[in-house]
Amino acid sequence: MKFKLIVAMTENGLTERAIEAARARGATGATVVTSARGEGLHPTQSFFGLTVSGQRDILFFLVEAHRSREILEAIGSACRFDADPGAGVAFQVDIEDAVGLRAQISSIQQVISEEEL
Repeated sequence: MKFKLIVAMTENGLTERAIEAARARGATGATVVTSARGEGLHPTQSFFGLTVSGQRDILFFLVEAHRSREILEAIGSACRFDADPGAGVAFQVDIEDAVGLRAQISSIQQVISEEEL
């Protein structure tokens, strides 16, 4: 079974929306890293030397390869990444190998076999 890693960097308020959209399309879980700081096209404003910027979350989804594009697009659509500047960005990368996925693999195989019926 082949996997892809979807990485999404979102505004704090969009994290749950991204996770729900991914789960609705077949993601079996997520890892969230909170309180990251990002900078887009325009540098954040500073106030007396202190940078004023919102916190970001980084989400990692390890998903079955044939579902990855659908999950990626669902996250982008739900969080309005293309419509709202600064809302976030998501991308996917190939995974060469992984361990510790036995429970997820059996769950994914069950869903796939149910879809084939």
